[in-house]
Amino acid sequence: MPTLTRPRTGRVRSVPGERPDRRAAILLAAEKLFAEHGYHAVSIRQIAQEAGVPLALVGYYFGQKHELFHAIFAHWRGTISERLALLAQAEASPRDAHYLGRIVNAFLQPVLQLRASSEGEYYALLVARELLYRTPATEQVLADFFDPMAHAFIAALQAACPGSTRAQTAWAYQFTMGALLHHLIDHRVERLSLGANTPHDAQAAPLLTAFITAGIGALLLPAAALTHPVATA
Repeated sequence: MPTLTRPRTGRVRSVPGERPDRRAAILLAAEKLFAEHGYHAVSIRQIAQEAGVPLALVGYYFGQKHELFHAIFAHWRGTISERLALLAQAEASPRDAHYLGRIVNAFLQPVLQLRASSEGEYYALLVARELLYRTPATEQVLADFFDPMAHAFIAALQAACPGSTRAQTAWAYQFTMGALLHHLIDHRVERLSLGANTPHDAQAAPLLTAFITAGIGALLLPAAALTHPVATA
């Protein structure tokens, strides 16, 4: 099992203000610890210690551990809305050589930006960990937050690639997820590139988009269409 890259060490970042927002501090602490160690390896007591709050306060604000886990994804549901909004824009755009690339970009770009930000890096790692190393704790989160988005993108891919089947586009989506999740957590590329590449480099985003777009095109587009490679946005 690959080791997840830890963004930084030390206690979770504090919430600005004269008196720290204890609810937000708990949420941030849980996000950090779950991202670094996994859902089952973290206790409520550890979260309280990381947040610097009394143990009972975690239950007061969030209930049981699985409810706190769910609350993290509810807090970040805006990133899913952003991806769906970009998908709607892509679907409304001209059906030119860049069309498929715009759909792929709508799926990737918000997540890559989140991974590169100080605010969202732990959440991006948490998503990658829990989707890559599936556990029962993730099933409700997947059903509530990610499955509806997945269905929307699968439908968009099928519409963008006439003649493709739902089965084929579902595979294309899963292959896309695999490439994205590996990119989010990988640190080996620096060693393999002999120091030329930096893990999670934002400049790699166009390369990932081009790679995935070409792969989807090879799988779903008719052979005739591949004589003119699909361009990316």
